[in-house]
Formats: sequence, C-alpha cells, structure tokens
Amino acid sequence: MKEIANLARIVTLRRSTNRPLLDLDAAQPGKEERLMQAIVAKPGVSVAQLTKTLYSNNSAASQTAMRKLRTRVQDKLLNHLFFLDHTDARLLVSRRYELECLDLLHKATILFLEGEYQLCERLLRRCLRLALESDFTNYAELAVQRLRTLYVDRSDSHQYKAVDKELQQLRQLLKWEREAEQLMLDVRLAMSDTVARRQVVVPQLPSYIIRLEELHAKANTFNTFFALYRLQIIYAEMVGRYDELIRYTNEANQLLAEGKLNAHRFDKRFNNFISILAHLRDRQASLGLRLAEEYVHDIHPTSSNWFYFYEYFVLLALHAADYEKALRLVQVAHKNPSYQKQRPAALAQWELLEAYTELVQPHERLPLGRRSQLTVFASLAVPEYTRDKRGYNVAILIFQLLHYLQQRMLEPVLSRLERLRKYQQRHLRDKAALRSRTFLRLLLLMPEANFDPKELEVEPRSQKLLVQLREAPLVGEAEAQIEIIPYEDLWEFTLSTLRKGTPE
Repeated sequence: MKEIANLARIVTLRRSTNRPLLDLDAAQPGKEERLMQAIVAKPGVSVAQLTKTLYSNNSAASQTAMRKLRTRVQDKLLNHLFFLDHTDARLLVSRRYELECLDLLHKATILFLEGEYQLCERLLRRCLRLALESDFTNYAELAVQRLRTLYVDRSDSHQYKAVDKELQQLRQLLKWEREAEQLMLDVRLAMSDTVARRQVVVPQLPSYIIRLEELHAKANTFNTFFALYRLQIIYAEMVGRYDELIRYTNEANQLLAEGKLNAHRFDKRFNNFISILAHLRDRQASLGLRLAEEYVHDIHPTSSNWFYFYEYFVLLALHAADYEKALRLVQVAHKNPSYQKQRPAALAQWELLEAYTELVQPHERLPLGRRSQLTVFASLAVPEYTRDKRGYNVAILIFQLLHYLQQRMLEPVLSRLERLRKYQQRHLRDKAALRSRTFLRLLLLMPEANFDPKELEVEPRSQKLLVQLREAPLVGEAEAQIEIIPYEDLWEFTLSTLRKGTPE
C-alpha cells in the first residue's frame, strides 16, 4: 500500500484546481459538455449559432464568454487524448505499443521529478521491455537514459555500469536506424515531387538499396528492415518491375507468418495494398481482385486509407471485366460518410472512376439521373497539361469520346478525336506513353473507316496497332498513363458501341 499512498499524496498535492476532463456521461451536462455535444451533432455549426444557443444572445459579453468556453473545452478534449482506446485491431498495429511506451515514459518522468524512484524504476523497466519487444529503439534509449540518471542519484554504480553499456549499444543501433530512415524519407519526399525530380532520383535508388542492405545487416532491427522494404517497393514500382513487387510483399507476409518480422510493428494492411496494386499493374487483375476481397476486411471504413484501397479495388474489378462488381464497389464508396470529406482532387478521381464504371454498364442498369450526370461530366473542359504533373487527361478525353460515341453524336465525337490527335502529338511522344499513343491512333482510324466496325476489325493498320498494344512493355509508376479500363477492352467496347449504331 505504500506505493499507492505515495501516488495518492502526489496526486492530492499536484492536482489541478480545474476539472481536467469533460463529463461525457453527465445526466445534466453543463455548458462545456453541451458545446461539445452541439459540435459533434453538427460539425458545420457557426460560432454565432452556438453562442446564441448557449447564452441566448450574441452580445459582446456572450461572445467573450464563448471564446473562454471554447478554450476550456479544447484543453479538456486534448486531455481526453490520454484515455483513448487504441486496442481496436483495425487500427495501425504499432500504434498501441508506441503510445504505451510514451505513456510509461511520461508517468516515469513525473515520478522521477517527484523523487518517487522505486516506482519510477519499475515503470522504466516495463517501458524498456515493451520498447525492445516492439523494436522501438528510440524509446528504449530514452528509458535506459532515464534509468542511468536514476542510478546516479541513488549512487548505484553496479546498475549504472550495466545500463550505461546497454545505452551505448542502443545509441549505435539508433545511429544506423537514423541513417536508414533518412535515406527512406528523402526518397519518399522525392517521389511525391514532380516527374522530372523523380526521374533524377530513380537511377540512384539501387545504390541506396545497397546501403540499406548494409545497415540492416548491422542493426537487424525492424526499422532498418522497414526502410529497406519501402525503398525496394518504391524502386520496383518506379521501374515497372511489378513481379518483384509481388515477390517483396509475399516475402514480407512469409516472414511475418514465421515470426521473423515484428508483429507489433509490421502493417500488413500496407503490404496488402501494395500487393493488389502490383497485381493490377502486372496484369493479374483476377488474382488481385480475389486478394482484395480477402484483404478488405482488414481495413476500417474510418481509416484515411480506406478510399485509396477501394479505388484500386474498383480498378481491379474493371480490369478483370467484372463491371457489375465494380459498380457495387463504387456504390459502397459513396455510402461511406467520409466520401464528401475527401480533398477535391480525390473526389475528381472518384468521379472519373465512377463515370467509366457506369459507361460500360447496360443502359437500363443506371437511373436517369446518373445518365444526365455522365453528360455533364463528358462536357467538362480538360485541365491544362504540364509535363511535370501526372494527370488523368488522356482518360478524361477518351471517356468523353466514348460517351458521345454511345450517344451517336457526330460533331462532339469529331471534336474529341481532334483533341486526342493534338494531345497525342504534343504530349505522348516518349516510350512510356506507347500504350496510350497506340490506343489513340486506333481511335483516330474511326473516321477513315466511316465508323464501320466491320471495316475497323479487318483494317490492316488496326490489326497492326492491336498487336503493338498487346505487346507494349510494362512501364514504371513514375511514367505510367492511367488506364481505368485496359485499352484492349476499351477497343472492344468501342467496336461494340459502333455495332449498335454509328454517329449521326
């Protein structure tokens, strides 16, 4: 009971005079609780509306009181962050262990400052064990550093020497880990930059990977493994070696199953995402779709990565020609309460994805409202293309052409064909654009054949272009044009559309 008595003394002496938390279960909530409830119920409510609700008017005095109230509520909500539940298996697996280490370090630091050395030592030992089990070398180093100081204050030379030796070892591991992390972060930042910047960095990646292999051989920690794993994935993705990407993800899953990867740290959901992306790029859409159906249960709808996963889930269904499933997946995405909260660029990508998904559906499957929306989307202007930014310009232009082809509207079809011709000449010259360039050349044959599908099927140039399209090599993510539906399938869709009637 002595430790509890000491804790009670510390808490009693040091407790804040203000109540640090909101009473979330209050039978009769006060203004602080009512403010929080109002914001949760209606996130877009204005300050003026809240002031009038809580204080009955919007006078200067009420506005001043409201500012103070907002500050108190924000501070108390921040205090609640100490008591969140991080055990949900759908959250990032490392999260609970990292926050537990931080919690133990925080409590131990307070106890150390209060001179409660015995309980402080026990908490630091617990933190050290957890940090080592979870490969959080930085938190292990902090715990041992605090233990070393504690043993100096207690004049315990034996324990001091033991932890000092451990501290030097941890600092060497940290040195290797930080070099590995620096390499990984520098590359990841470069990959989010312009195409030109990525093309400068990509040739340097093999040397970075060799250095990371050396660092991992020395440290053999999760952090050095993770840096190496991420760079291997980035390089394979950038140069189009998607079979290697699949191998890396399969090897990681195997290491995890054999207990050779730290289960407290490895995010299998990220590995799953990379796996389905690789199957999509490697033209193994059917297998990737089956894997996505298996992996989808591991990602929670509230996760920030849920929409990224579903975007590739839909693409896999489209590439596997399972258009009915693709439509169902788009509808699931729309029902997610966070759909409209995505950034504008993400919403625009979803709109294009949805447009393609609905384009290939039987006419009777879509409500009239959606057909009208497709017409609006088809009439949108294409944003100006720049060489340093990846976009969906080709996909938008192709969609607009196919939409008007379905509507059998000759003038819009001809104008889109002219746009495609100019776009091809200006922006699709390098080898990475071979598939897009070849498909656009196929589409440009339509007026020459008077939009006759039979003639297009036997026309020698179309046969030659189809062979070139099928034999075009895979290119890296750094250079790839977006194919929402494979060009081969879109060509078949084009011919099928023309069989139903030519533009008038």
